[in-house]
Amino acid sequence: MSVQTGRYTAAKPPSLVPGWSLKRVTQPSRLFGANGIRTGPDGRIYVAQVSGSQISAIDVASGEVEAISPMGGDIIAPDDLVFDPQGNLYATEITEGRVSVRAPNGQTRVVWGDMPCANPITFHQGRLFAGECRHDGRIMELDLNGGAPRVLLENVPMPNAMEVGPDGKLYFPVMGTNEIWRIDLKGGSPEKVAGDLGVPDAVKFDSQGHIVSTQVMSGQVLRIDPRSGERTVLADIAPGLDNLTFVGNRLFVSSISGQINEVLAGGKIRPLVPDGLNWPLGLAMIGDGVLYVADGPYSYTLALQPGGKLQVAGMLFTPGYPGYSRGVAASGPGEVIVATASGTVARYWPAKNESEILAQGFDQLYGVALAPGGAVVFAELGTGRVLSVRSGNVEVLATDLAQPMGVAVGPDGTCLVAESGAGKVVKLSGGRAQTVLDGLQRPQGILLRNGLLYVVDAAAKELIEYNMASGARRTIASHLPVGAPTGVTPKFLRGIGGFCGPMGPFAGITAGTDGTLFISGDAEGSVLALHPA
Repeated sequence: MSVQTGRYTAAKPPSLVPGWSLKRVTQPSRLFGANGIRTGPDGRIYVAQVSGSQISAIDVASGEVEAISPMGGDIIAPDDLVFDPQGNLYATEITEGRVSVRAPNGQTRVVWGDMPCANPITFHQGRLFAGECRHDGRIMELDLNGGAPRVLLENVPMPNAMEVGPDGKLYFPVMGTNEIWRIDLKGGSPEKVAGDLGVPDAVKFDSQGHIVSTQVMSGQVLRIDPRSGERTVLADIAPGLDNLTFVGNRLFVSSISGQINEVLAGGKIRPLVPDGLNWPLGLAMIGDGVLYVADGPYSYTLALQPGGKLQVAGMLFTPGYPGYSRGVAASGPGEVIVATASGTVARYWPAKNESEILAQGFDQLYGVALAPGGAVVFAELGTGRVLSVRSGNVEVLATDLAQPMGVAVGPDGTCLVAESGAGKVVKLSGGRAQTVLDGLQRPQGILLRNGLLYVVDAAAKELIEYNMASGARRTIASHLPVGAPTGVTPKFLRGIGGFCGPMGPFAGITAGTDGTLFISGDAEGSVLALHPA
C-alpha cells in the first residue's frame, strides 16, 4: 500500500515487449470511491471506502493520503465511521451487516454483528448509535461491550448518515421518503424536519446549529434551519454525493465516485481529492474513438482524443441506469449490453436514460459478449455457467466451469471463456469446454481480435497474447496495475441489500479500430492504453 496515494503502488513499473507502448488515458485514483467521511482527532479526514474495503486518512493541508485500515484487513466494506473521545474508530461494514471498532493500537473487534445493510453511525456523550440503510431499516443504540442493542425506531425507509443535533435529538436522512427526520434518544415517534429534497443521504450540523445535508440525486449541498425549515443551496456539485464533515469551519463533501471537495463561499468548490474511478471493470468501444467504462455504481464515456475527459453516462441514482455494472459489450450506436451485480443482463441507452432487462435472476455475472447472430453471451461465476439470451430465450452453453469471468465470441461464433478459478481459457463447443490456453494464474478479461487472443491475467499482472492458429504465446506486458496489491488477499465483498449483489473485481479489455488495447487498471483506478507499433 502507498502512503502517498492510499491506494496502490506497483512493485515495478509496467514492462512491455519491444514494439509496444503504454500510456494511461485516465489518471490513477487516490481512493476506492469515497463514502462516509469524518474528521478525526488528529484533524485529518477519515474516509470509508466500500469498494476498496479500506479506511484512509487525508491531511487537508498537504493532501497526503494514508491507508489506516487497508484492503485485506479486519474491517470489510466500511460505509460510515465515527470516533469516540478515546480515539477508538467505529465503522459500519455494510456488506457484512455489522459494526466494528478499531482501537488506536490497530486492534479490532466486532461490536454488533446483526445489522443488515449497516450504514449510518454516530457517537454522542458516551453512547453509540447506528442504523440499517434498507427499506425497513432499524435505528439502534449499541452496547459498547457487545450486549444486545436497544431499538429506537423500526421500519425506516433507508436511513443514512446521522448526527445528534444541538437539541439533543437524533437527526437522520430518510432516503426512501426524501425527508429528514429526528427522534428523541429515548425513542418514540419520529418527527419530520424537512421534505421535498434531492434525496438526502447525510446530515451534520454547522457551528450555528444548522443542518447541512448532501443530496445524492440532485448533487446539492443544503443548509437547513431545523427551527424554521428555511434552506439554502451551499453548492451544486453533481449527483452521487455521499457524506460531509467539518474541519473547523471548513466544509468537505464526499462523492461515491471518489472525489472529496471543499465547499467555499458563493457555491464554489475546491478539490481536495480529484474525481476518479472505483475500479474500473468492463470496457467497450461504442463509437469512433469513444470508450465506455463500467465502474460499478457509475458508468462513463471517454472521448479518446487530446483533452478527452471522463463523462458520466449514468449512475445508481439516475433514471434508466441498469444497476451496478460490471461486464459490458457494444451493441449498436449509443447502445451497450451490460451484466450487473444484481444478476441482470440489460440493454442500455445512456443518452436516453433508458434500459431494458434481457435476462435476470443470475448469480454473480461478469463478462458479456455479442455473438454474430445477435445472441448475448454471458458468464455466471456463481454457478460456473456460461449462457446466452436471444429474444427472451435463455440457453445454457456450458456448466461446471471454475469461476468463469471473461467471454469473447469470434466472427465465426467461436465462444471463448476465461476460467479464472482454473487458470485457463477454454473454447465451448457442443456443451463441452476444450482448453485453448492454460498455465495462467487468474485470467479475467479476454479479447479475440484478428485471430489473436488477448488475456488479462490479474494475479500474474500480465497481458498475454496467444495466436489461435499457430499456438504461439507471448507476454505483451507485465507488472500491470491489475488485481490486488502483491501480498494482499482481498476479502469477499458481499452484496448490499437491494442495491447489488457481490462486488468482485474484473479487469476488462477491449480494442480500438487501430489495434490499441484498452485495459482496466483496477488496482490503481485507471484505464490503460497499449499501442502496438
